[in-house]
Amino acid sequence: MINRLLGSIIMCTLLLANISGAKAHDMEKGDPNAIIGTWKNGEGTGMIKITRNGEKFQGQIVWLKEPNDPETGKPKLDKNHPDKVNHARPVMGLTNMWGFKFAKSGVWDGGKIYDPKKGSTYDCTIKMKDDNTLEVRGYIGISLIGRTDVWTRQADR
Repeated sequence: MINRLLGSIIMCTLLLANISGAKAHDMEKGDPNAIIGTWKNGEGTGMIKITRNGEKFQGQIVWLKEPNDPETGKPKLDKNHPDKVNHARPVMGLTNMWGFKFAKSGVWDGGKIYDPKKGSTYDCTIKMKDDNTLEVRGYIGISLIGRTDVWTRQADR
């Protein structure tokens, strides 16, 4: 009887240790969906909503501090895009980030980011500093040649 009780206690202890070890391992892997939400750029001029698209993540412009062109008073258009075909498309609603893959806890890479102000596309890596802060690094070629912008989480739009 005592052996059976002791065996049960040991078995329960091992089972609980295995479960908590698995949870710790999952925490180390991180949550791929942690970046999903609406983020304000560092300048405070725009908000981008990041969503999941299959196994990858993308972002769409959902708010602009100045949504209208000061010259025409009409919604801003993607007039700086290198392909003139895109000059008539609105900046609001534009998918300006795409192709991000979850790499490891707090890091998404392999993506691209488009800057409609310059009409340029850059390679990009996203690092989550905490639940409400992203470091978005756009670069050309290697990550050393680039710029990092700090984004803050906003209430979803």
